Amino acid sequence: MAKSPTTSRPKPAPTRGKTAVAPRKLPKAGVPATRKSPMRDQVMAFKREQILTEASELFYEHGYQRTTLDMVAQRLGVTKPFIYYHFKDKAAILSEISERGISRGNEVLRQSLEGKGPAADRLHEAIKAIVRTILSSQRYTAIFFREQKNFDAEILAPLEKMHREFDALLSRLLEEGVAKGEFRIADIRLCALAIGGMVNWAYTWYRESGRLSADELCEGLAKLALQMVGAPRV
Repeated sequence: MAKSPTTSRPKPAPTRGKTAVAPRKLPKAGVPATRKSPMRDQVMAFKREQILTEASELFYEHGYQRTTLDMVAQRLGVTKPFIYYHFKDKAAILSEISERGISRGNEVLRQSLEGKGPAADRLHEAIKAIVRTILSSQRYTAIFFREQKNFDAEILAPLEKMHREFDALLSRLLEEGVAKGEFRIADIRLCALAIGGMVNWAYTWYRESGRLSADELCEGLAKLALQMVGAPRV
């Protein structure tokens, strides 16, 4: 019996203008996406800020030594592992609290040095901004000065460096004013230290219920600074 001839099935013609697309791989269940999420960063920053706020309250009320992370966790209504996820230890919290005011003051002075206009105007605005920062973070500033005895070398070294930078930046602004004939200063370094001490110490005696408002105090200390450099403003 003769076999019927074998017929081959025709191959489909390729579609013109289209290329084959590999199927999209979906992430496995339970595996987090690697792309950075702005929302996640905001949540992390919020949680850190809450820890710093409550810790600073406790440091201010009870002192650094007598405050435990158990107390901070209880105030927040969380467990200690929550805190350890965001900070290495209690010292790391103290370090960040202490850096807040100093770093802002340094940034203000850097902006003043980069700015234009008379040095007297820039000094006036810089002192107002620095005093406002100190008053708005009054407890942070108080904790820094009060708890310095509890800083180990790892914490203290960068803070001292930031303080030296503050004095150097302020000295540069005063030097610029002297060079332009706006300021009359016999000892620039001493003057910078005196102005820095005046504004930094405001945290010890300022009270919201006091005679001067925060705006009046900022303006008053800025005018005193100008008097100290020989450029009084009425």
